[in-house]
Amino acid sequence: QVQLVESGGGLVQAGGSLRLSCAASGGTFSNYAMGWFRQAPGKERVLAAAISRSGGRIYYVDSVKGRFTISRDNAKNTVYLQMSSLKPEDTARYYCAATLLLRLDEGYDFWGQGTQVTVSS
Repeated sequence: QVQLVESGGGLVQAGGSLRLSCAASGGTFSNYAMGWFRQAPGKERVLAAAISRSGGRIYYVDSVKGRFTISRDNAKNTVYLQMSSLKPEDTARYYCAATLLLRLDEGYDFWGQGTQVTVSS
């Protein structure tokens, strides 16, 4: 079992930046592709960014391209989401998730509890 704990959320003004972290334990982190999902109030949870086990393949949803950067440090068992030029529509609860093979749907095997990001206008 892999345990995932997100941190770094908070309240930020539009145009600001935040860096989310997700610390993994209980498994071999480098064996898992990682994703950052987000769920806005009243909406479905969607994938924002994903990264392969080695970091060699990365995916972003169109709405965050050029503003968000996903990265991972396998030595620290941590995946990051650097968010810049934040917009009010980025307000959501952000979840990290782990899966054996990179995928773009919700079929991830392990999930964190999430961290709230609120962007004020």
